[in-house]
Amino acid sequence: MEVESRVQAIASSLSSKLDTIPSEFIRSEKEQPALTTFNGPIPEIPTIDLSDPDEDNLIRNIADASKEWGFFQVINHDIPMDVIQKLQNVGREFFELPIEEKETYARPAGAETLEGYGTKLQKEIEGKKAWVDYLFHNVWPPSRINYRFWPKNPPSYREANEEYTKCLMGVVDKMLRWLSLGLGVEGNAIKEAVGGEDLEYLLKINYYPPCPRPDLALGVAPHTDMSAVTLLVPNEVQGLQVFKDDHWFDAKYIPNALIVHIGDQIEILSNGKYKSVLHRTTANKEKSRMSWPVFVSPPADKVIGPLPQLVNEENPAKFKTKKYKDYEYCKLNKIPQ
Repeated sequence: MEVESRVQAIASSLSSKLDTIPSEFIRSEKEQPALTTFNGPIPEIPTIDLSDPDEDNLIRNIADASKEWGFFQVINHDIPMDVIQKLQNVGREFFELPIEEKETYARPAGAETLEGYGTKLQKEIEGKKAWVDYLFHNVWPPSRINYRFWPKNPPSYREANEEYTKCLMGVVDKMLRWLSLGLGVEGNAIKEAVGGEDLEYLLKINYYPPCPRPDLALGVAPHTDMSAVTLLVPNEVQGLQVFKDDHWFDAKYIPNALIVHIGDQIEILSNGKYKSVLHRTTANKEKSRMSWPVFVSPPADKVIGPLPQLVNEENPAKFKTKKYKDYEYCKLNKIPQ
């Protein structure tokens, strides 16, 4: 069996040759960041203050951002900064471990689960590779947690992740409620439709090592998230880009903010009113970029389709109704839905 080359190891080996990367990382011209990133004035990507005392205004802002961008950043989200810093510290310490130690958490070959340490995640149409290593593991509910994929080193890894998850769940509940109300349906409509208390939380740590040619490579290729919603903490190194009006825009780093991506399942439930955001990640020449997305998704057997309240003769269903596991299989294997 061929052992996957980790990007972190490739990056280390290239450090003396500052202007070259292997050809499989060089994107086509229609994807190279240097040629496709918008260089003019960037439109204002929404930043929403969750402490706004006017809830109607808050709901309207979240709904507008979800319809127009499918993407926004939130401040005053009530997750303590020290909780986020601990999450980031233990994640960074894991990626600083020797490669042999990280490999003990490797995603098993041919596994159906996404969990584990790895590099390549899904088929890419042009056969290119992304400039990223990752670690995936479920963080909620307890029945879905497999501690075999949770690093034992650093020793505080588990505690930091559990504390962050507990705080994040409160934000997700409020977000799903506001998204429901923004569609004019009952506040619990979206959460119930995606699984209620059985919602699954999958954490991913993305590690993008310094890249000698960030103008040619991508950390993650353009995609939408198959989740219901994704909440992400980045480090301070710029790299996230969103696609709107035929342009790739840099999403500026806002200290202490959480980034919210509307995922495919909420686009489906909203019958297309909310938009699943197309996004990608660039690399940095000098510094490692890291991010901690948590994908909030339905359980595998949950059937997802447009909310019946939003479908009528004037607005027929725009999406098929199917089990989430079938949607996931098609998405990962680039099979039309």
